[in-house]
Amino acid sequence: MTRRTVLERRRAFVESRFYPAAVIVFIVAVAAGLFAGSYTYAMANPTPRDIPTAVVGAPRSEVRRAEFVEGMERALGASLRLRQYPDYAQAREAIEQQRVFAILRDRRGRPELDVSSASGASVAELLAQEAPLVSRRVGTPVAVRDIKPLQHGDPRGLAIFYISLASVVVGFVGAAQLSVHAKELVPAERIAFTVAYALLGGFAIAAVTDWALGALRLPFLESWLILALTMFTSGMVFSMFNTLIGRWALLPTWGLMVLLGNPSSGGAVSWPLLPSLLGTIGRWLPPGAAVNAQHTAVYFGDHQHAFPFVVLAVWAAVSSAVFWFWRRRHPGGETVQETGKPGGEAAST
Repeated sequence: MTRRTVLERRRAFVESRFYPAAVIVFIVAVAAGLFAGSYTYAMANPTPRDIPTAVVGAPRSEVRRAEFVEGMERALGASLRLRQYPDYAQAREAIEQQRVFAILRDRRGRPELDVSSASGASVAELLAQEAPLVSRRVGTPVAVRDIKPLQHGDPRGLAIFYISLASVVVGFVGAAQLSVHAKELVPAERIAFTVAYALLGGFAIAAVTDWALGALRLPFLESWLILALTMFTSGMVFSMFNTLIGRWALLPTWGLMVLLGNPSSGGAVSWPLLPSLLGTIGRWLPPGAAVNAQHTAVYFGDHQHAFPFVVLAVWAAVSSAVFWFWRRRHPGGETVQETGKPGGEAAST
């Protein structure tokens, strides 16, 4: 077989209907491995790096507390990042503001470790599991109690992760469906319909989770709007990539939102237990911001932060701006004019 024959056959294959199908087969295989790898890397064996811990007052025996802290750090393979507070009330306020995950204080002559499952279920479980073992090893009895438990319908603390995941995935799937089945929409209409399904979808997720299943008691309006903002942001991220690279837009969207964003969101595994890189970047991605905002709304409603909303708003604004600026490159953009009519009709009128 000559080189020319090989090139002709290759060209024929590339131009055939089988080429995109073959590319998809390869992409799906790679995506499957990356999907399993990213979630396994982040969640299969969570390991703490450092755990912010409040320390209250001056204990009667600084030596015993130091022994306990050292024993905990050896058992966890990480450091307890101690922050001193003058009294217990201020330490509790630090818990409410999500600055620390636990409180270590001296009570009636012995150490007491207060954990907060609402701050991070995986962190609280790890601390509560190791503290009694360490206390016996160092000969210092330590009382452990959960001062802010999870809701009864969500004992593992995963419901917030699941509803945030649903809003992220359905958000960009909705935009993909609009791109396939509603190509005739002009850009403003496409954005309007993205807002519409985000509002209805966010309401549906909140209603099913709270009213139908009773898994979480949500601050309904706030949770609904967070879910809607997340769905809209996810949808516009897909629309941005769809404008920039066309039919392959699902690849970067999936990579950003699912392969990278969801494992690093802190929803299934708290940030102190994630690999350092994921724990750092997760808060700056839409899934992490969604989990952060929803988690605070449900368990720390009086101490909501602006940061996750700013992250979602910036992603939504940038994605919308890119989509709008290069809207002619979006699938259907070449054939649909601002009037909403097909290009041929608009040109003929």
